[in-house]
Amino acid sequence: MGWTDDRVESLKKLWLDGLSASQIAKLLGGVTRNAVIGKVHRLGLSGRATPSQPARSVLKAPRSTRPVVASPPAQRPAAAPVPAPRPVPYVERRGTATVLTLGAHMCKWPIGDPATEAFSFCGRRSAPEGPYCIEHARLAYQPHQMKKKSSPSELARSLRRYI
Repeated sequence: MGWTDDRVESLKKLWLDGLSASQIAKLLGGVTRNAVIGKVHRLGLSGRATPSQPARSVLKAPRSTRPVVASPPAQRPAAAPVPAPRPVPYVERRGTATVLTLGAHMCKWPIGDPATEAFSFCGRRSAPEGPYCIEHARLAYQPHQMKKKSSPSELARSLRRYI
């Protein structure tokens, strides 16, 4: 079906009303979404009055609040909480290698800010399987974390999002 003057006017009105190309194609009938996009491009219709709206609104049902269950009073008096040990800040010492002195079997772990004069590399002997020494390889390569097996209730809960 061709583009008649009436259909072109309808296309312009629907486009400026903010309908998507798919919605316009359905309303006009006999044309595809791509045909609508091509005609809009050839007509030079760029701006829209309002952005296109989704075909259906997604409404979520409000969640019910869980009743608060009071915990039974403690039998023993609570001990004073033990303060957690404060982590000791680790300050890396200045490395022994610079960009000019860095060799093939030296640790290439950067130390400091590259924009400063104090920037250097670790420079210790690197492990045979990588560019870092053993200590820096432990920092750079973390062990693979195993995924927790999903229980049937978790699977059902995750599927509810898509239903």
